[in-house]
Amino acid sequence: MRRRLWICAVLLLPLAGCTAPDPDRATPPEQPPTPPFKLVAFDSCDRLLTELRAAALRSITAYGFPVAQPEPLAAEGNSMRAADAVAVPVPAPGPTFSGTNAHEQGADEPDIVKTDGRRIVTVEGGTLHVIDPATRRETGKLTLGLAGDARLLLAGDKALVLGYGGLRLDGTIRAADGVLQREDVAGAEALLVDLTGSPRLVSRYHADGRIVDARQTGSVARIVLSSGPRIVFPPILRGNDQSRLRQNQAVVNRTDVNAWLPQWEVTTGATTTRGHVDCGSVNRPASYSGAQMLTVVTFDLAGPALTDGSPVSVVADGDIVYGTPASLYIANDQRWKMVDLTAKAATTTDIYKFALAGADKPRFQASGSVPGTLLNQYALSEWDGYLRVATAARTTGSSSSAVRVLATRGATLAEVGTVDGLGKGEQIYAVRFLGPRGYVVTFRQTDPLYSVDLSDPAHPTVSGSLKITGYSAHLQPVGGDLLVGIGQEASAQGVREGLGISLFDVADPAHPRRLAQHVLADSTSEAEFDPHAVLWWPATQLLVVPVNGRTNGAVAVHVRNGTIRPGGNLTGAPIRRSLVIGDQLWMLGDTGLGVADLSTLDRIGFVPLT
Repeated sequence: MRRRLWICAVLLLPLAGCTAPDPDRATPPEQPPTPPFKLVAFDSCDRLLTELRAAALRSITAYGFPVAQPEPLAAEGNSMRAADAVAVPVPAPGPTFSGTNAHEQGADEPDIVKTDGRRIVTVEGGTLHVIDPATRRETGKLTLGLAGDARLLLAGDKALVLGYGGLRLDGTIRAADGVLQREDVAGAEALLVDLTGSPRLVSRYHADGRIVDARQTGSVARIVLSSGPRIVFPPILRGNDQSRLRQNQAVVNRTDVNAWLPQWEVTTGATTTRGHVDCGSVNRPASYSGAQMLTVVTFDLAGPALTDGSPVSVVADGDIVYGTPASLYIANDQRWKMVDLTAKAATTTDIYKFALAGADKPRFQASGSVPGTLLNQYALSEWDGYLRVATAARTTGSSSSAVRVLATRGATLAEVGTVDGLGKGEQIYAVRFLGPRGYVVTFRQTDPLYSVDLSDPAHPTVSGSLKITGYSAHLQPVGGDLLVGIGQEASAQGVREGLGISLFDVADPAHPRRLAQHVLADSTSEAEFDPHAVLWWPATQLLVVPVNGRTNGAVAVHVRNGTIRPGGNLTGAPIRRSLVIGDQLWMLGDTGLGVADLSTLDRIGFVPLT
């Protein structure tokens, strides 16, 4: 059952006024004050259960819910994905230091290493390590009890570590005819660690499902979680698909609303509290499968301990998170619709917008959809009141890309302008929006770099293009009208030949130019799929990215006067991240952190992780 968001539209009319927008010119949408009611929220648990069951019955199959398996906390490959690593000044007499390469200023992103100039904090193999850069010693470590990869955020003397742990919540689902026991599965965890003195665990937050991504502004962190209903279907032993489907539908019809409501558990010291998202904090888009729920929780890391996170949920799936200090967007490509074999393949992406204010609970503000799919979070950009979205659409035998401009109109993200037909027969490899311009890289055999003029949101246009061999997988602004592309060089036939770093001059949107290129044969870089691995240090115009293949380590180049010049030899051992503290370059590898002189890049030390 598809529903229009008519409730929101009616409630917002008194706030937005009755003036019709000019159809010939898109104007920045007015942002009404936060209303005292929740937008598109369910008004009762009974209503929530009725609609969740109905949606689940439409999407259920003979083999359960058609939901992709949760991916581990990783990097840009699923959604933990970045922009200028800006030199952040520390109040005197502290040194300057680099931050995580993140998409938007003021919206930090989780990564495997962080620094505040006074300390370096990294998490590896379920253990948090603290390094003093002044003495070049590891000053503390803490075993976290997490499984697999983890990421962290840093605020003052606190670190928030995001990862996965064992099941701690109630593992049973009660049905009308008894109890169904679910399998023991890992859950998402957020650990607040005090870094003063020896690192100490303050609070542990455990929740259903997986961590999609997180963003941090100031000391406030917001984590996006995705969870499915705690329903166990009968084992597939015998019978045809039709009989198994009827069995699964019967289970759905017997399941209580609590099976869908995301659960949480917080332990601080010897005290543990448990709860679940309230029915009134669950929002609904126009259509949904009933198989997944997104939840945003908020933690102020300046506080003494973690709380319940003031959760707010939307009945949807999501795999891409994009954030600014004022907005949080979650995108979902609607893979659940693929179960309908009589319908066309899923070709739309739903986008959900939450409004942010300080440490307050996020407000589900609007939702919309666009044709096609998104590459990653860089396909989204909020600017001057609009959301720009780069999409790739594929039909039988062909594909092309588009850039669409959306405005928040009431509870809807409404399309106000489109330019399409980019890269026909090719696929998107990189996107970057910078103010009123956008840049899209597509590739099949050669690499067209498209320049898109977005100064008039109602009439975006392709202003120019550059066709070269190879492709860029990440576009890094390096000041002025210059972009560095990090990707793969390729032959004229499209055969990849090695890591390519290209410098583009985009001062003339009609005629973008490649000024220089640096190629490492038979090599790849983690930066191609995770821009957190990129270090751009404007003070010395130094670019450092990891390299793997014929050589291992990192490639360091100086981007100066329209050239790319090798900066020094940082090879010999694997390197995943690089960061600057004062006049030193620190490089995180598998066994520890190497230290080099920032001006000469000569090695001057190594700190092992014990």
